[in-house]
Amino acid sequence: MAALDLQDPTALYLQIQKDIKRRIQNNELKVGDMLESQNELVKYYDVSLITVKKALSNLIAEGVLYSRIGKGTYIADPKRKLDLNKHKTIGVVLQNLEHPFFAPLISHIERRATTEKYNILLSSSAGNLDKEDSQIAHLVKIGTNGLIIASLSLEYVASKILRKLHENNYPYVMVSYVHDPDIWYVGIDHELGAFMAAEHLIKEGYKKIGIIHGGRKNILGEVRKNGWQRALNEYSINYSEKYIYYLDNVVERYDSGYKIGKKFVHLKDRPEALIIYTDSAALGFQKAVLEEGLKIPGDIAIVGFNDIETAKHAAVPLTTIKQPIREIGELAVQIVTARINKEDVPTRTILKPKLIVRDSSINKLK
Repeated sequence: MAALDLQDPTALYLQIQKDIKRRIQNNELKVGDMLESQNELVKYYDVSLITVKKALSNLIAEGVLYSRIGKGTYIADPKRKLDLNKHKTIGVVLQNLEHPFFAPLISHIERRATTEKYNILLSSSAGNLDKEDSQIAHLVKIGTNGLIIASLSLEYVASKILRKLHENNYPYVMVSYVHDPDIWYVGIDHELGAFMAAEHLIKEGYKKIGIIHGGRKNILGEVRKNGWQRALNEYSINYSEKYIYYLDNVVERYDSGYKIGKKFVHLKDRPEALIIYTDSAALGFQKAVLEEGLKIPGDIAIVGFNDIETAKHAAVPLTTIKQPIREIGELAVQIVTARINKEDVPTRTILKPKLIVRDSSINKLK
């Protein structure tokens, strides 16, 4: 195992890039040599698969490495400049390499892209919207054929860079929520998902149902709030604005959920059940209230959103709204490749969410 410096503030993927370049300079790796597989590099550097993918994508973009679809990654000849026009390549712009929903999406995108004989170049915006714009511009400049984008933007309308892609008819698709009806997007019906969550809690017998919103400027939070309100209206249950709580940090969702949980236990008037913006925030909330002596679902029932891997392994297994991550990833590739080939494709592909019931919401008293 290669020892990365965990005390070094430099991102791990950058340390991996530096080490691979060092191995090339020291002739440990020579032009034409096949690099270890991604899984072997995960073990070698003791990091996550997504961190390895990011490092390799950057080195491919720099021309240090090149990829042969379905065969592996090789050491490139530095005298030959990478020409992406000779390679079928899709760029993927991700908000965060460790994001519990979008990071697993990469494997499904990559698998489908390989089937379609496309390489993948992975780029992370590292939680920075300005960097996201520059990464999109860079991937277009170096000649990628299309883009799949998971954006940080929480606005009602597409960003300037996205609107520019759209006006130039550049092949792209969003896999994070975007409100504009003319922007290419694949994802679930988020309002329906929140409706299903609220309906489930109503059928469990809960009357006082609240929601933890993604943030006061978060459009996706508003969409899900609409689903919550619609369910309560349809079942003739009053809803109260005081039962709406807001995450203060949409990036650090676990910590933000934890903070809300710590405050929640001291409220005199609390809802009986909560729909929580994401599973990460729900797990933070769960930890906080359990620490304070509340019981789930006895004192407060909770439903999350996304069905991330850790949801089912929580202290109280989490009921959640599942997004079909594999289908989203595969459809994103299909849409981009169809657009690259100038085929007609629907602008918005909306999938149905699924309610996954676990212990955190079951009313044992009904």
